[in-house]
Amino acid sequence: MSVLIVGTTALDSINTPKAKNPRLLGGSASHAAVAASFFAPTRLVGVVGGDFPQSHVKLYASRGICLKGLERVKDGQTFHWHGEYEVNMNNRRTLNTVLGVIENWQPRLPGDYGQSPYVLLANIAPSIQLAVLDQLSKPKFVIADTMDLWLNVALADLLKLLKRVDCLVLNDSEARQLTEDDNVVSALAKIHKLGPKFVIIKKGEHGSILSGPSGMFVAPAYPLLKVVDPTGAGDSFVGALLGYMASQKGGNIEKHLRKAMIHGAVVASFCCEGFGLVRTVKADKKAIRDRVKHLEKIARF
Repeated sequence: MSVLIVGTTALDSINTPKAKNPRLLGGSASHAAVAASFFAPTRLVGVVGGDFPQSHVKLYASRGICLKGLERVKDGQTFHWHGEYEVNMNNRRTLNTVLGVIENWQPRLPGDYGQSPYVLLANIAPSIQLAVLDQLSKPKFVIADTMDLWLNVALADLLKLLKRVDCLVLNDSEARQLTEDDNVVSALAKIHKLGPKFVIIKKGEHGSILSGPSGMFVAPAYPLLKVVDPTGAGDSFVGALLGYMASQKGGNIEKHLRKAMIHGAVVASFCCEGFGLVRTVKADKKAIRDRVKHLEKIARF
């Protein structure tokens, strides 16, 4: 089944202690769509400006990603994020953000996009995520991703959103902020009361936690000897997760989610090994299977 992904399509400038890479292809929708495309037909909805390189559009197309939902504003500027990482690659700070064409964007789903069975509302303003939900017709499974920014400036819209999605994805600090609870386990129960049946808390290099009707599941991250750039790893994780779920037929959705988290962790590991999407697009299904087997082996007891 197909996957619909809505989010930011951006140009990222990324500084690390060892390198500077200006205006790379980035954004939540870009990373998530490429990750999902390993497993299922993928549709991307986003907006770019006239400065968006055609080579990036060709990269999307090379992954078989449907681009009927990618809008281009010729006289506009593409969303741009500029950030830098510290030596440990965990801490980062934003140097500059240019909203550009995304500031006043109102997404319109083309053709049969509204009938997409699996939907990822990737990290973007909750008002945009809600606008997309209003255009969907009985999707099978909807995941929403969010971040601390929206908890600070758009909490009311986010709370409306949570009542209408099947699964919320956020990191551990955001879970604490949303619930005002420093205990992640008890925070999960509070998030469920806000609406989502499933909640996934990302913990970076320490993996992720799923909470659902059958209880909790802890998925490890794939261990890496070297992290080059973690930008987009979380988006890659959730994109691959939903792509994997869309590739499964029948069965228990919670069991699929658990396996999907392992596949998401593996695709995210490729993302971390290069700047932007450079390493992710060089992976293939065999490389993903090999890492999944390795992760299963080292996590089994």
